[in-house]
Amino acid sequence: MSELVKISSNLLYAAFILYLLGTFFFGGAIRQKKIHGNEEKPNRWGTIAVIVSIIGFIAQLGYFILRWIASGHAPVSNMFEFVTFFGMMLVAAFIVINFIYKTPVLGLFALPIALLVIAFASMFPGELNPLVPSLKSHWLYIHVTTVAAGEAILAISFAAGLIYLVKCIDQSKKSARTFFLELVMFSLIAVLGFVICSVIFKAGHYEATFNWVDKKGVEQTGLKYELPALIGPHEGELQTPDRFKPLFNVPGIVNAVKLNTVIWSLISGIIIYLLVRVITRKRIGALLKPLTKNLKLDFVDEISYRSVIIGFPVFTLGGLIFAMIWAQIAWSRPWGWDPKEVWALVTWLFYAAFLHLRLSKGWHGEKSAWLAVVGFAIIMFNLVAVNLVIAGLHSYASN
Repeated sequence: MSELVKISSNLLYAAFILYLLGTFFFGGAIRQKKIHGNEEKPNRWGTIAVIVSIIGFIAQLGYFILRWIASGHAPVSNMFEFVTFFGMMLVAAFIVINFIYKTPVLGLFALPIALLVIAFASMFPGELNPLVPSLKSHWLYIHVTTVAAGEAILAISFAAGLIYLVKCIDQSKKSARTFFLELVMFSLIAVLGFVICSVIFKAGHYEATFNWVDKKGVEQTGLKYELPALIGPHEGELQTPDRFKPLFNVPGIVNAVKLNTVIWSLISGIIIYLLVRVITRKRIGALLKPLTKNLKLDFVDEISYRSVIIGFPVFTLGGLIFAMIWAQIAWSRPWGWDPKEVWALVTWLFYAAFLHLRLSKGWHGEKSAWLAVVGFAIIMFNLVAVNLVIAGLHSYASN
């Protein structure tokens, strides 16, 4: 079994490298001129990029299958497994949509998002663990995989919406539009910052242990930090000598370790963002704008809209219908206002409003692109903040 896990890990690393190469080739595809005389010139860079992306997806699918064989259950039961699966489904959604629309710039935005997602997943423990009793159900496969597929398709809508905003927003002057676009770019950089600082402290074998009191008032021991504790757990006592002492403690309802990780992500993201701004003297949006010069805005708008049309019913099945069926089986009630359930409902209501505004109120173009960006922000808030910071019935999946 350990050999299977090792092989599956190598396949995941290979997929990551191939997605990185695919991004590079998509960049070359954008630079290649499409027209040669009166005939369309084949885009060899684009063809290579798609082939490399497909090989990367096959490698990651191999990782998924081997890990399933090694663990005896679908590898979607914790944060590492779910987020890597989410990244894989994002690439799958991109490949399908790319065969329909054949636009290299979508790959140049979608693949880096998948890379960030997979890199983010790699920061969580990747060991194989037996399923907790509440997860020993076929509904684990049905519910979680369908949710991930729906969110991945909706993520393509975000990538297309981001491309639309980069192209249409005037970067020559400051405005609310440039500010919020930069805020989106900063959020992506913050994920990169989290990966970088986690790698640094893991390489230094940093670890600090606390005793603490949980939200029920029960004393607990052995809470481990792998990043310096800027914030400590409820009534926490540092047990590891010569480690950074928290600036303050948080209530028991908050997962202090995960919130500490979010804070480190923001700090490192700010540092990276400021370095880029100082070196280039441009906003991130302005740096990316030349990549979109040959795109038609209506074309990108259609990709974003079609992705929501496909992703919304898939998410409805997985995030609400299948979730309520499993909740009834596991907890004898279909709905309990658990934080994860609430934010799944918020996500569903938002995309329902997206489609209503699009179809009934004519919110096309830039308005629709902003909605796609906000929708993905809600998905990521559900994935990161709700899973990692807020304690709830789904907390078993946040490790």
